[in-house]
Amino acid sequence: MQQIFCRDAVCTGSLAGDHRVVALMRSPKIMVDLHCHILPGLDDGPVSMDESMAMAESAIADGITHVVATPHANSIYAFDFDRVRRLRNELQELVGERLELATGCDFHMDPENLAALKEDAPRFCLNQRDYLLVEFNEISIPPALDQTLHQLRLAGLHPVITHPERNAILRVQPERLAKWLRLGCYAQVTGRSLTGGFGTSAQQDALSWVGLGLIHFVSSDAHNTRSRPLKLQPAYDVVRKKFGEEKARSLFVDNPRAAFEGRSLPHVPEVAHDLTQPRRRRFFFF
Repeated sequence: MQQIFCRDAVCTGSLAGDHRVVALMRSPKIMVDLHCHILPGLDDGPVSMDESMAMAESAIADGITHVVATPHANSIYAFDFDRVRRLRNELQELVGERLELATGCDFHMDPENLAALKEDAPRFCLNQRDYLLVEFNEISIPPALDQTLHQLRLAGLHPVITHPERNAILRVQPERLAKWLRLGCYAQVTGRSLTGGFGTSAQQDALSWVGLGLIHFVSSDAHNTRSRPLKLQPAYDVVRKKFGEEKARSLFVDNPRAAFEGRSLPHVPEVAHDLTQPRRRRFFFF
């Protein structure tokens, strides 16, 4: 059997027709998932540690090396940081060094959460650094939240708007998202949106916003191993094919890794003022 030398390992198989080898050769060395409901019994994610382990195995097989467990923090699912950390530690012990796990949350912007955030922000943030996943209501987004986001920025936090392509309000008012980005916020779309898993409209908006430079991260927002699995490679392939390797690596590798480590993002597209016109690809590197 002929040996094939892949990017990170030696593979065996025939050169012709070995799709597994082709997938390995085009996969990035690292993919970092900043938004994932992998811990059991906390929200609408997995119900058991066995299911959490199955999700972890799926991530490893997909080429994901870092995952942030981000259970919901809202009026339905109370956020218990100590319990989240205990479950993270238990899952990390089971999975070993094959996958690095950190914690954060899917933060809903309600008065109770904001009060708790003022008391102890790191427990809510990704890997206890300064990036905070922010989820908005699909029924109403009060104008006062603009000032709240500004205050979070003044406090040194980096709000990350989660899955705006799945928010009915933001899809018809993308200028609101653009305004928040100009304040210093960031945006994250769901991988399955890019592959059509949440419908054609969400897919079209997600792809359009990637092209307009409104998106900084792609995450799985995984909840289980069936309908919402912990995979990113299919979405990576979509972005790579449509926008190129540099854009794909920025959204799946470089920016997520920087946020995981609490660093400034290396790839921050300039936000166009006219969102209806095509815009040439331009990046700031710092």
